[in-house]
Amino acid sequence: MKAVAIQAFGRPEGLALIDLPAPTPAEGQVLIANEAIGVGGVDVVIRRGVLATYGFKEGHIPGSEVAGIVTAVGDGVDTSWVGQRVWAFTGVRGGYVEQAIASVEEILPLPANLSPIDAVTLGSSGMVAHFALAHAHFAPGESLLVRGAAGSIGIMTVQLAARAGAGAVAVTTSSAERGDRLRKLGATHVLDRSGEGAEDAPEGYDVIIDIVAGADMPSFFAKLNPNGRMVAVGMVGGRPPADFGMTMMTAFKKSMSFATFSADTVAEADRRAVRTEQFAAAGRGELPMVVHEVLPLEEAVLAHQKMDAGEVFGRIVLTP
Repeated sequence: MKAVAIQAFGRPEGLALIDLPAPTPAEGQVLIANEAIGVGGVDVVIRRGVLATYGFKEGHIPGSEVAGIVTAVGDGVDTSWVGQRVWAFTGVRGGYVEQAIASVEEILPLPANLSPIDAVTLGSSGMVAHFALAHAHFAPGESLLVRGAAGSIGIMTVQLAARAGAGAVAVTTSSAERGDRLRKLGATHVLDRSGEGAEDAPEGYDVIIDIVAGADMPSFFAKLNPNGRMVAVGMVGGRPPADFGMTMMTAFKKSMSFATFSADTVAEADRRAVRTEQFAAAGRGELPMVVHEVLPLEEAVLAHQKMDAGEVFGRIVLTP
């Protein structure tokens, strides 16, 4: 089967199309004939080599979510899964393939009115957005800033916060055109990447969801209200400065909080419940999916080039 592997960390050109033997599901696993593969920010961060200390090596196959048809099951798995359309989480590896392996505990049947492309646009991003807001103890009426709102997680955070009754939903983005699109999804104020540029924007925010991190992250502590909470859910802009916490310490009396959030800390049953609810809502048209582009698997390099260039609004999806 065809697969895409990281042959050299760094630039997108380090990705290469390779041939692999078709896998066989082990006990508790299923084999999925992929119809759609989500390209996520974590794929980009891994490909750049930022997470090399976590044990990623050359030859790594990126991709964490896929959708398709179950074609085989391993021991201990109900054979009724065979032939079903499913979404699946493959961890931090193994998604950029024609046939993917997933644990039966990490698959969900797709509603009849939800396409595989929409499923991989929503499956991880919607769940992360939901639990990131919960991790921040976000409440109706509070003001929210989403830093890096043009990606799939940011777009879902905007939608969920607006649906939850946010007092204001501000976003940072790179262009007026993107800002207009985010307004249609629930944003109330559009800022530039530094968090400025809107005269009517709140002076401070109760919650900041940060998907970017990077060198500029500490400057956003100044935009938190007293008792404000910042939650970092990604670092597509790279690691923050090692001493970023000192910025909080200089504003000690504001009682600000900073936290990271990883979906790994959420119980599998809770992740499943939220995804099931969101898939149903998307199928009913209540959660619009934003797909930037659909590309064939062999154009994974182009997908990552677009991600690096900051061209992507929503999600890029690969198809075998």
